[in-house]
Order: sequence, then C-alpha cells, then structure tokens
Amino acid sequence: MVFRAIKFVAEAHQGQYRKGTNIPYISHLMNVMKILCETGCDKEIITAGILHDVVEDTSVTIDQVERIFGKRVAFMVAGASEPEHMRGGHYETTSWRLRKQHTIEFVSRKAMVEQLLVSCADKLDNAEAIRQDYLLKGDKLWERFNAPKADQQWY
Repeated sequence: MVFRAIKFVAEAHQGQYRKGTNIPYISHLMNVMKILCETGCDKEIITAGILHDVVEDTSVTIDQVERIFGKRVAFMVAGASEPEHMRGGHYETTSWRLRKQHTIEFVSRKAMVEQLLVSCADKLDNAEAIRQDYLLKGDKLWERFNAPKADQQWY
C-alpha cells in the first residue's frame, strides 16, 4: 500500500515543485512519510501522509483515493485537505486566512488522532523547510508565499 501510494503521488504531482524552489514536491510527501514511519504509525496512516495533498493540489478526488486506498486512508486525507468549497484548484476561492482558520478549527476541535498525526507530520516538515530556507535567504523567503510574514507567523 505504501509503495502504491508513492507511485500514485509521483504521477499525480508530476511537474510540481515546492513553492519558490526547484525541489520536486514529492520530497515533501516523502518527508511526511519518513516522520510517520519514525513515529511508528501503521501503513494506512503512512499512506495517508503520502497522499495528504493529492486531493488539494491535483485533479485526484477523495472518491478516487477511497476507491484505491480504502475508507480509512480517504478519511485521513480528507482531514488533511481544505474543503472543496474553499479551494478552486490553483485559484483559491476563499482567502488564505479563512482557509487556515478552518484548518486550525478542524485540528483543534474535530480531528481524530490519526488525522492529527498526518497533519502534524505535514506541518512539522513545512516548518522545517521554512526554517532551513530562512537560514539561507532571510526575509526574502516570505516573498514566495501567498500570505505575508506576519500572517505566516500567526498561522
């Protein structure tokens, strides 16, 4: 299941890079996978970690994830994804702050432990990438994001 998920996201995220870098996006997904593996998570949680952005950032639907990887994996991926009405592919239909506020509300009030594991591994890798880039680029780093430094710090 884990290796099928790696192959699946490699194809789905083909041509995507980490924001403002030349680093293939799949590196983030592999980092999330590594964190979940090192934490001792089961294969379905690890699979959900690999797939956590596929619905939000590609044309893959949550129904496809469920059909291929099962209900539990789809449940975790849905928990890590912004609701469909708040996103519009590459053209976000809801403001960045409202979408992030939704995420905060979800993880603090509604998420199940397995969804929190996926979300925390995602946020941990994102924070580490920002830390490393900040050491290299300083405040220029914030220019690559949709929201300014102050909003990123709030989140």
